[in-house]
Amino acid sequence: MREKKVLSLALGAGLAVFAALFGADTTRADTASQSAAPAPQGEVLLTVTLEGEGAREQQMTLAQLQALAADSFETTTIWTTGPQSFTGVPLAELLAQFDIAAPTPGITLEARAVNDYMVEIPLTDAVEDGPIIAYLRNGKTMSLRGKGPLWLVYPYDSNPAYRTEAVYSRSIWQLDSLSLRPTAE
Repeated sequence: MREKKVLSLALGAGLAVFAALFGADTTRADTASQSAAPAPQGEVLLTVTLEGEGAREQQMTLAQLQALAADSFETTTIWTTGPQSFTGVPLAELLAQFDIAAPTPGITLEARAVNDYMVEIPLTDAVEDGPIIAYLRNGKTMSLRGKGPLWLVYPYDSNPAYRTEAVYSRSIWQLDSLSLRPTAE
C-alpha cells in the first residue's frame, strides 16, 4: 500500500511539473532594460529586441502581428512544391515599430529560429515589396513542422536578386526572435 501511495505522489508531482512547464503563461520575464509594455495576451511567437542606447524588448503574439500592416504575395520556393501564397508583416513595417529604416547605419539585424539557427539580415533587405514575416501560408497558420509559425519569406519570383544562395540562407523559418544591435566597430 505504501508503494502505491509513493508512486501516486511521484506521479502527481510529475504532472504538476509538466503543467507548470507547458501549461503556464508563455511570456518571458521582464528585465530592467525592457520598456514597460503590457504583457502580451496569448502565445508569444516573436521577440524583437533593440540593444544598445534606448534598449527595449517587445514580445509579440499572432494577434499583435496581425494588427500591423500586412502584405501578401504568391511565389515559388526551393523548399515547397508549386506556387505558395504568403501573408505577413513586411520586415520594413516591423522595423518601423522600432524607428529603424533601411538602411540604418551601425545596426545589425540578427534573426534566430527555434532550433537556434541564426542569420544576419542586412537592413537593406527591409524595403517595400521585400521580405515579409509570414504567419499564413496558403491562407492557414503554419505549424512548427510546416516551417512556422513564422517564416521570413522573400518574393522570390518577383525579383531575380531574391533567387540567390545568400537570400535563401536568410529565409529563416520557425523564426522566434529578431535582435537589432549596434554593429561592432
